[in-house]
Amino acid sequence: MNVLAILIPVSVSLGILGLAAFVWTMRASQYDDPDGDRARILDERYDDDPAG
Repeated sequence: MNVLAILIPVSVSLGILGLAAFVWTMRASQYDDPDGDRARILDERYDDDPAG
């Protein structure tokens, strides 16, 4: 039972740390890629006609 007194706060703090890292990446615009979207639209490798 004493182990739970250690494991619960450690797991909660790791969860908060992961959430804080995710929020930081969202605020830093890590997931925005407008140039990549523009290039993928014109790329012929990704068309609707499957190769075969």
